[in-house]
Amino acid sequence: MPSINVQGMTCNHCKASVTEAVSKVPGVASVNVDLLKGEASWTENAPVDKAKVREAIINIGFEVPD
Repeated sequence: MPSINVQGMTCNHCKASVTEAVSKVPGVASVNVDLLKGEASWTENAPVDKAKVREAIINIGFEVPD
């Protein structure tokens, strides 16, 4: 399962926001966000461009380290 580190999440609202943003990326089937690990992972029903996932997360105000 592909994953990406997310910095700046502090609460369940943050978790829900990241989940919603990643779920809108084309090809993403399901999303799991681990608040404690600072990580979002997803399953795919089509190839997913990780750069698009990164962009979706950054666009809602969180940091994604390179």
